[in-house]
Amino acid sequence: AAASRVFAFRDARWAPDPVLEPNAAVRTPQPVPLVIDNGSFQTRAGWASADPAVPAEPLLRFRSLAARSRGARGGAGAETQVGNDLGSPEPLRWLLRSPFDRNVPVQMELQELLFDHVFQRLGVASQGCVDHPIVLTEAVCNPLYSRQMMSELLFECYQVPKISYGVDSLYSFYHNRRQNWPCSGLVISSGYQCTHILPVLEGRLDAKNCKRINLGGCQAAVYLQRLLQLKYPGHFAAITLSRMEEILHEHSYIAEDYIEELQKWRSPEYYENNMHKMQLPFSNKLLGSTLTSEEKQEKKQQQLRRLQELNARRREEKLQLDQERLDRLLYVQELLEDGQMDQFHKALVELNMDSAEELQSYINKLSLSVEQTKQKILQAEVNVEVDVVDSKPETPDLDTLGSEQSLEDVESINEFEPLFAEEQPEVEKPVAAVQPVFNLAEYHQLFLGTERIRAPEIVFQPSLIGEDQAGIAETMQYVLERYSKEQQAVLVQNVFLTGGNTMYPGLKARVKKELLEMRPFQSSFQVHLAASPVLDAWYGARDWAVEYMTREEGWITRKDYEEKGGEYLKEHCASNVYVPIRLPKQAPRPSEVLAPSRALASSTGNPCEQA
Repeated sequence: AAASRVFAFRDARWAPDPVLEPNAAVRTPQPVPLVIDNGSFQTRAGWASADPAVPAEPLLRFRSLAARSRGARGGAGAETQVGNDLGSPEPLRWLLRSPFDRNVPVQMELQELLFDHVFQRLGVASQGCVDHPIVLTEAVCNPLYSRQMMSELLFECYQVPKISYGVDSLYSFYHNRRQNWPCSGLVISSGYQCTHILPVLEGRLDAKNCKRINLGGCQAAVYLQRLLQLKYPGHFAAITLSRMEEILHEHSYIAEDYIEELQKWRSPEYYENNMHKMQLPFSNKLLGSTLTSEEKQEKKQQQLRRLQELNARRREEKLQLDQERLDRLLYVQELLEDGQMDQFHKALVELNMDSAEELQSYINKLSLSVEQTKQKILQAEVNVEVDVVDSKPETPDLDTLGSEQSLEDVESINEFEPLFAEEQPEVEKPVAAVQPVFNLAEYHQLFLGTERIRAPEIVFQPSLIGEDQAGIAETMQYVLERYSKEQQAVLVQNVFLTGGNTMYPGLKARVKKELLEMRPFQSSFQVHLAASPVLDAWYGARDWAVEYMTREEGWITRKDYEEKGGEYLKEHCASNVYVPIRLPKQAPRPSEVLAPSRALASSTGNPCEQA
């Protein structure tokens, strides 16, 4: 049973996305919409078409990350990699960049790289533009500036014909709505960066009472990484964010009662039965303890030969480059000697030199460098030959200088001979087998106990990581209290959970327990989990695009963009809504308040009137 609970990290590498050939139905009789779920964790893209020949699922799924390498010295320039082309995020962790601040895109240069990747890999072949309508997801109550920059990027850079913006969690809500479901509900959307509580009344988002918690899967992964790095300081570098995300996705769960669950973990039997062991990669070969002195010496010789070969190769490459440059300079000097002054001056300009004296100086330096490199190569070859000759005799030469050391070795061996003689008759006994000092595999294991529930618990108790915020239960109660009792009863009849951070086992039972504590006695409520919390946002956006493909509702055309600006939004059943903001009147300055009172005091002498 203990061996069955040892799990190895997959450390899966991302396969690069191929360039797909679009189906003919994508462009005929008219270009179909392109649906992009622009999430802060993952980007999903695919076509929206009622034709069965077009796949009704996202064709691209990749992390919303980009990395720009600095390039090798003397080689090609910087190279930009996006999404699955990165292979693995850990080697490039400090070069990774995301266009999102929380869940709002703000770095439009990186967002353009993501769009380029989507359009290229989906095989958009239109020249100079993207002639497909775009359905794009955005954050709840997205700032106008972010939408303006996004519209400007799509209309000005890609020349798209029209765009529609929608909220990902509302798309998921409407995709999972069944025949008997009410149009109202309380949507709890928990993603990679944020958690939202969204009240929906009569099919319309009540944006004034939406609440956001700045916690999600990213903060849980960082918290779990810190917990395990403090617990296992010897494996600090091996405890990476990618592995923590794997633990969260496959080995964590939400406790229905956190305090009660911690009490259970105090029991040794419960700990042994529910603890998971994560196996870190390791090598079975213990260097320094299994190698004999001859093997160590042979290894040093191999390293020395490898280093000599590397140095020899570098000297030859340097000699070749210097010789080519010297031949070039000598050719230019011959032009001067032959009197071809025009070609000579042109060659000097190409070499970035000013005079013949500077040319002669460079020739002398390169000639000296070439001779020195040749001498080093010859000396290295002589040294290698000498080493080979010296290493041929294998018979030991017992000279007078080494006789004392050899006699000491012989005496030390003779001292241990009785010990060896005593152990010889016991060779057949299994006790004589050398046992390892400790289990190397067990040393490289991470024991997951209460960490399985502590990391995902932060969305209910943000104080665990020092965040001064309310959890899901408190925020949900705060939102419900802003409505009348009748509206509260309608909202709790359809509490809908969606988002990648809601896939923990036990989350649905925990929300039911919290609602049971906050709702009146014998009141009813229902909690539903999305069929596919990760992909239902894309499926809902596709359903909307297929239904409203030929309508004008919800689409922002290029004419609307040019007339009304990038902040303009057309509302539909799954979009953000327009909320007028009334700015408070500016409070008068203290000097402006004191001046009229002084004037009033000087105009009358009655103390009562002054008071």
